[in-house]
Amino acid sequence: MNTPAGTPRMLAPSRVLRETPARAGGGRDRDALIWKAEDAIKEGSRSFSLASKLFDRPTREQVWLLYAWCRRCDDIADDQHMGGTLGNAKNQEDRVQAIRVLTRRALDGLPTADPAFDGLGVVAAECGITREMVDDVIGGFALDATGWQPRSEGDTMRYCYHVAGAVGVMMARVMGVPGEDFDTYDRACDLGLAFQLANIARDIVEDDAAGRCYLPQEWLAEADLAPGQHARPENRFVLASIMPRMIGMMDQHIAAARYGARKLKFRQRWAVLSAARIYGAIGHKVLARGQNAWDRRVVVSKPAKLGHVAAAFVEALWNRPERPEPMPRWTRDKLQPMKGW
Repeated sequence: MNTPAGTPRMLAPSRVLRETPARAGGGRDRDALIWKAEDAIKEGSRSFSLASKLFDRPTREQVWLLYAWCRRCDDIADDQHMGGTLGNAKNQEDRVQAIRVLTRRALDGLPTADPAFDGLGVVAAECGITREMVDDVIGGFALDATGWQPRSEGDTMRYCYHVAGAVGVMMARVMGVPGEDFDTYDRACDLGLAFQLANIARDIVEDDAAGRCYLPQEWLAEADLAPGQHARPENRFVLASIMPRMIGMMDQHIAAARYGARKLKFRQRWAVLSAARIYGAIGHKVLARGQNAWDRRVVVSKPAKLGHVAAAFVEALWNRPERPEPMPRWTRDKLQPMKGW
């Protein structure tokens, strides 16, 4: 049959065109995705990599897949590699939009051409991770893309929720916590909040070099520190005076997370408590160094990490945590509703 003049011609006959079938992981081999994810966690976070090995194998693999997605999103948003030096600050909002598009394809079971996103599709299908959960995490990248900085303590904690507390919620889903167990999800969120508070304290000078500050402007004003000047060497004695407040908040959230871990299976509890001890040690090293905390990056040595893992084993075995009083002020229900950011 002749095609009328001016009618666009198809590149292929309609009978050979097929929609891409929806399959978890976009059709990629699961084992290959896990192998890639394991490499990502080894390179991206030695502390979390060590703690992840304490999980049973099925949970460990799913944790790796989830971590790989988080790490890849962070790298895309900041134009960096494995959390290294921040790259070009231009077009950040476009990069966040790319993250959203790839994530939605992954959750729909469509191929993304990126193993980290395809891996998210696998773990989401296996564990029931929802679009709302991942959107909460992407919200943190969106905040950074707009050049946002926190004015109040609540602003800082909302940011911590998006970039880490929401990941804790997804981790709880990976560990099989029932959806109706709201308390355990809240405690998982507490662990993520604590991790991010430790990260903020450790990385103040690095963040300042990139034009970022996650300390509340109200805190800086109370210490008579001007935003953008707080990390200068001559101001670090005063800057260090803020750290007891920040690390005290970290400790509150770690205590709440430890209390919540009592409901987890033994190996899950051991891994969570190990990570809590290691990240808590980072925060306390920042505190102990005072004004010298930012002369070189704070790290926890491998022997010290192994010591924390051993202590966590005993803690997990005993499993008699006391409910902390008071519980943290900043709870998941206060921090979660930021859908428009």
